[in-house]
Amino acid sequence: MGHSCEGIRVQKRRWQVCEPMPPGVASAAGPLDPLLAQLLFNRGVRDPESTEAFLAADDRLSNDPFILPEMDRAVTRLIRALLGDELVAIYGDFDADGITATALLVQAISSLGGHTTHYIPHRLEEGHGLNLPALQGLAGQGVKLVVTVDCGVTGHLEVEQAQRLGLDFVITDHHVPSGPIPDAAAVINPKIDIDAYPYPELAGVGVALKLAQALFSATGKDGRWLDYLDLVALGTVADMVPLQGENRFLVKRGLEVLNTTENLGLQELVSSAGLELGAIDSERISFSLAPRLNASGRLDHAVTSYELLMATSRDRARQLAASLESRNAERQRLTAQIFEEARQELSPRAAELPLLMVSGHDYPPGVVGVVAGKLVDEFYRPTIVISLDGGTARGSARSIQGFNIVAALAECQDLFDRFGGHAQAAGFTMPLSRLDELQERLLAVAGRALENVDLTPSILVDVELPLSSLGGATYGLIRRLAPLGEGNQAPVFLSHGVKVVNSRTVGGNGDHLKLTLRDGDVVWDAIAFDHGKRDLPPIIDVVYSLEADTWNGRQTLRLNVLDFAPAS
Repeated sequence: MGHSCEGIRVQKRRWQVCEPMPPGVASAAGPLDPLLAQLLFNRGVRDPESTEAFLAADDRLSNDPFILPEMDRAVTRLIRALLGDELVAIYGDFDADGITATALLVQAISSLGGHTTHYIPHRLEEGHGLNLPALQGLAGQGVKLVVTVDCGVTGHLEVEQAQRLGLDFVITDHHVPSGPIPDAAAVINPKIDIDAYPYPELAGVGVALKLAQALFSATGKDGRWLDYLDLVALGTVADMVPLQGENRFLVKRGLEVLNTTENLGLQELVSSAGLELGAIDSERISFSLAPRLNASGRLDHAVTSYELLMATSRDRARQLAASLESRNAERQRLTAQIFEEARQELSPRAAELPLLMVSGHDYPPGVVGVVAGKLVDEFYRPTIVISLDGGTARGSARSIQGFNIVAALAECQDLFDRFGGHAQAAGFTMPLSRLDELQERLLAVAGRALENVDLTPSILVDVELPLSSLGGATYGLIRRLAPLGEGNQAPVFLSHGVKVVNSRTVGGNGDHLKLTLRDGDVVWDAIAFDHGKRDLPPIIDVVYSLEADTWNGRQTLRLNVLDFAPAS
């Protein structure tokens, strides 16, 4: 879903304002509020049928799991395992998507009387995906069938080796294949044949859910899969897949389940984050719950987060949530430190380069992806942050719209021990000795692909409107677009000629600005994160989103200021 926009002027970032709806499209929108119609138009939702489905985000967006290639084979193999009382291992990944997917399938298969165990690899010691020593260990425990979640599609060699140990495999994944597809009992991945399934952008936990849905359907337990949508909402939002199509339904319904969840671990996770059940939305997952769930895998072993989701005792759940809380605080400290080091190293030459690479021996592998994302926000270039350990380099890449980072890595795959990922996020492991060659080749790839692309950091603005026209009804319209997130960001507005009534710096280092803004008789409170060191003119043009601020149980609306400039 593309945006058609024109650049306005250069401030801290370039402001791109989306084109107004053509009159014919506006009339086709019918009785829809004009602002809502414009916001939908900007998101590529431009006819009455798709508008209704997008706003309802109901089960019309949900697809039959048996449309996925090889789903029949997967269900048949799992039913055989259930009937034969085979030990089934769910082999996951160490991020929130993989952890929630692992918990989901362990719970779903166990609910059908299945005999299960789980395995989540250690980020630093084992890395992403299947590894033979782990599979040998599972075979030694008596496992007969391994079901992968959020990994496995690039593990054809490991599958081949492990089959000689007597292991059978059902692969469920959503990563782009980068080599031969494993010769398994079944491989379920909507990215293998993007024309076969109506919505190929499911998260790993979404693909795991489709397997559970098919399995419940085949065993006469239709509808039971809906009970697991709290885990699906959490993993889907955390993995930053687009909140469009089927993902909208899964997250919207999943938020309903999450807000009334009986899962003790989720209850304690919400509580330790200072949130309340009943008020969890996709933004709170992104900024509060997902980082905590990811924290254990980033700094130590993700099994802590898995155990939280599986906890059956309140005391144990509280203890695990507290552990994640402290690890998340440590993760934040390390991220801020490494980001500042990397930013200072890159700053002198960033504007001259189409792609950025930075590395360090003191970079914890668990935070390099987060740092790469923050550097992309800062410099608006594909960025790779690399942790060096002895003779090994472990890289995490984040990209910008229009540059497929995993495809770029694929052009250099002869340099890697292993690599994989998505268009916007990927990772690799390689010998340190080949790092200079990788940088040279990736700069050439990015130079060609981004030759005519404006790499000035930019903000996409949905609508220009007077600040005085905003009110509670506007916020109600915006919430109709929820769940908000990747591919469906919170609407952004531009207002001209706004008076700054009050301003003060807040935060430990005065990094942020707290503002009172006026337009005519209308006054708004506002917060401008990371703008505390900037000069603030008395009258400004301001780019912002509208958000609800909850404090002591009371909800008020405020502006989240993304950028400002002297009034034009």
